[in-house]
Amino acid sequence: MTTLPEYIEDFKKYLMYERNASEHTLRNYLSDLEQFHDFLCPADVAGERREVPLPDVDNITIREYMASLYDRKKKKTSIARKLATLRTFFRYLCREGVLELNPAQLVASPRLEKKLPNHLTIEEAIRFIEMPDLDTVLGKRDRAILEMLYATGIRVSELVGMNIEDIDFKHLSILVRGKGRKERIVPFGEHARKSLELYLGVRGQLLAHAPEDKVEAKAVFYNYQGTRITTRSVGRLIDKYIKECADIHHISPHSLRHSFATHLLNAGADLRSIQELLGHVRLTTTQQYLHVSNDRLMEVYDKAHPKA
Repeated sequence: MTTLPEYIEDFKKYLMYERNASEHTLRNYLSDLEQFHDFLCPADVAGERREVPLPDVDNITIREYMASLYDRKKKKTSIARKLATLRTFFRYLCREGVLELNPAQLVASPRLEKKLPNHLTIEEAIRFIEMPDLDTVLGKRDRAILEMLYATGIRVSELVGMNIEDIDFKHLSILVRGKGRKERIVPFGEHARKSLELYLGVRGQLLAHAPEDKVEAKAVFYNYQGTRITTRSVGRLIDKYIKECADIHHISPHSLRHSFATHLLNAGADLRSIQELLGHVRLTTTQQYLHVSNDRLMEVYDKAHPKA
């Protein structure tokens, strides 16, 4: 009998070679499936597991798993993601002829509150981006990071994956490898160019600190140890500048991406163009910014229209 871990390993190969999934996506899928396996086949005192045949897993089993997550006070967003993982996994098994029906399709997703993305005003964005101290190497790096995030709207994961050859200074654009490793070209402006060139002039000082076995000369952004910067490090540096910028408390690394989209939309950019720049597969994902833009339009209407 083929066990669940073996099917998970097959699914991993499918994600890697057929879906071309990113490392982040792969890690999330496998973590969710391992947690489901732990619930379905808990280890005994001796560390042994009694594997449950997959045909015995039905919608009741999955509902019980969802209930266990609620009992452990897991967030609704986390529970919804784990259910989505199971749906994708069982859909794969149906496609492979292992199962006839997808039991996860019969389980309703938790109802999530629709939250509008946090974004900065233009004035806040400029003030925040100008926080780093340009007299230091790390300050120059941080300024370039913040400028690029706001100028291009790329994800933090896309920024940390940038390589030197991806930057086209002649046409002021970068090659971005997005979700599913899909590539797109995104432009950037003069402010980002100046910050990027200023940082690249001192980038070698960071690279000089890298251990010989970890030198990655093609990376654009390094940490203080001279190795490629991580998404977590970018989150920490943004938290650092939030604390220094007294009246800005409502942002995250993703907020500069939200600000990029909202400011473009408010300035008259069409939704399809913003979708392309952000690398969204579905237009509905981009349409969340319409709510923010419409709120702004209502404010203008209320202030300007004589019969408002």
